[in-house]
Amino acid sequence: MSFATKLINRHFSTGIKLSNKNVIIKNVTVIGGGIMGGGIAQVAAQTGHNVTLVDVSEDVLKNSKSKIETSLARVVKKLFGDNKEKGELFQKETMGRLNYRTSLVDSVNEADLVVEAVVENIDIKHKVFTQLDSVAPEHTIFASNTSSFLIKDMAKVTKRLDRFGGLHFFNPVTVMKLVEVIKMPETSQETHEALIKFGTTMGKTAVEAKDKDGFIVNRLLIPYLMDSVRMLERGDATARDIDTAMKLGSGHPMGPIELVDYIGLDTCKFALDGWHQKEPNNPTYRPIAMLDKLVSEGKLGVKTGAGFYEYKKK
Repeated sequence: MSFATKLINRHFSTGIKLSNKNVIIKNVTVIGGGIMGGGIAQVAAQTGHNVTLVDVSEDVLKNSKSKIETSLARVVKKLFGDNKEKGELFQKETMGRLNYRTSLVDSVNEADLVVEAVVENIDIKHKVFTQLDSVAPEHTIFASNTSSFLIKDMAKVTKRLDRFGGLHFFNPVTVMKLVEVIKMPETSQETHEALIKFGTTMGKTAVEAKDKDGFIVNRLLIPYLMDSVRMLERGDATARDIDTAMKLGSGHPMGPIELVDYIGLDTCKFALDGWHQKEPNNPTYRPIAMLDKLVSEGKLGVKTGAGFYEYKKK
């Protein structure tokens, strides 16, 4: 039995009882070759799923493949150490399960599950799901990895509300152990349980969340991060001192300003703007001039080499 097969068969305790065993997710299509899409694709392939990673750009897919190979090499070293033979076999099996496509239509012919991980733009997501709905097999489950939109707002453009849910993974997907599984009122219990099982098969702890803005983690996290940026904007403390205070005073592994840079200033702004639009009188969600300025300048954090801090390009 290969190591990958053992990973699939391993039981991950989540405290959630699964009653339906009929839905089998074996073939997975991930839409979006960015950091999140690539991470989801890698971990799914590591755990025995056949994965098709889709992006409109050949260059993005080429970059994704390179990053997956580099990341997988680290995983192999951690799992197998000096056992070169087993490590090489695991790497070969994993990479053999990964396919790369630029055609959305041709990527879902045999998909049991489609995970959308494109940019946080509702119009783009609508286009993706509208096109997918017309070509994907009837049994195919749709899921979004969105961090800021409601699942129902994306599902409404499809005719498979009962086979639509949320799978919110966290960055980096290869390391973070959590996945939020989001259920709309229309999502069937069968679909919901299949998504939970998929998440746990990938080695994640699944928590169930209702289809509310920010789900669980971001509903609590984004206001905290934005209050930290407001503190910086007012000049109450420096970025470095805010981060040091929260790391040493609260035991956080990363300070809030560092975390905004890591998540991406644009991603945080998208979430804040969306919530402000829905609740314009809520001061928690009011726009932040400092954040808006940095985003307009293309300073989005670690991924661009500059945000609230400067980063050396590797």
